[in-house]
Amino acid sequence: MSWMNGVRFSLSVAALSLVAVPACSSGGDDGGLGGAAGGGGFSEEAARQAADTYADIVSASYQDTLDLAVALDAALRDLATEPRETTLAAARSAWLAAREPYLQTEVYRFYSGPIDNPEDGPEGRLNAWPLDEAYIDYVEGDEGAGIINDPDIEISKENLASLNEQGGEKNIATGYHAIEFLLWGQDHSDDGPGDRPVSDYSTAESADRRALYLVTVSELLLDDLEFLVDAWAADEDNYRAQWDDLSGRDALKNALTGMLKLTGTETGGERIETALESGSQEDEHSCFSDNTHRDMIQDVQGVKNVWYGTYSGEGGNIQGAGIRDAVAEVDEDLAAGVDELLEQALDNANALEPPFDQEIKLDNPEGHERVQTLATSLRALAHEFEDVFRALELDVPTEG
Repeated sequence: MSWMNGVRFSLSVAALSLVAVPACSSGGDDGGLGGAAGGGGFSEEAARQAADTYADIVSASYQDTLDLAVALDAALRDLATEPRETTLAAARSAWLAAREPYLQTEVYRFYSGPIDNPEDGPEGRLNAWPLDEAYIDYVEGDEGAGIINDPDIEISKENLASLNEQGGEKNIATGYHAIEFLLWGQDHSDDGPGDRPVSDYSTAESADRRALYLVTVSELLLDDLEFLVDAWAADEDNYRAQWDDLSGRDALKNALTGMLKLTGTETGGERIETALESGSQEDEHSCFSDNTHRDMIQDVQGVKNVWYGTYSGEGGNIQGAGIRDAVAEVDEDLAAGVDELLEQALDNANALEPPFDQEIKLDNPEGHERVQTLATSLRALAHEFEDVFRALELDVPTEG
């Protein structure tokens, strides 16, 4: 496509080997070569087929994410050039739409793939959270706060990228949540999202810098998503080519690591438990737009995609061998147990009653119970994935 920047992800085979687990010796196991059984009894063929479907899903979902980010970028530019209530509303709608496929891609994290490779993975620029609003723009009680209100700070892609998390992990300058804050502003409402006035982009102090910041962060978002699309494109000299060269066993371990850590440590842990303990909207994931309930739903949907080897998106549908197929070769009852817990978690995510900041309030026992039920089901699912690792004779990843 014309807007692709041609960036190619280059990750050494040595780096890949850091996350690959040698095949366990299991009476005649040949290390997962050819069609022989891998450690734990699953066949290399089943694992490789699941790995191939996984790569197809990753590629398709990142492409859908980029396509909707391009639509978001157009809406943000309309707002910046013609600030009106209609263009602000359109930009907000475009942001909400753009989040849907991206959230389903979060399951591809946690094994040092392209998204969060320690050397050049863009995850910290794309979706870092929580965000200190005053690092970017004015907040209640401090009208002059933030990069936007400091004319001595250059607003450019390179500079904003360098300022991201500078001086503290909450000093977020880029990504989806920075755009979210610039569209909605702080959320001081009990029953709705933030309500940033459109005048912030027309007649308010620093309106021109605010508009420039908005479109600049959007450009950086596109660059990072293009990087991920390129990294997973088929038939290229990129990360996808190296993924295809992995044994099915090693690819399976990587995919399962993302599933385990997203359900347990990330969504079921940091994003939910912290909010439950504090009861504060400052601790919810998409606090400016009140879109946190969709974060939960789509994170679980992403896990479901990988487990079953299916994906439905703007670019079409994918249906192939899933991680489940390889697990079922070893233990059908275990695979069925994951099925049940995965559906429970998705049902519990869908049962949340938005806005999420009202669900977690300490004086809302019914809402609190719904969120706690989701957290409990995600933790149970994560423990079941730990059992999958053991059944396949793979080392269970450590927490964190």
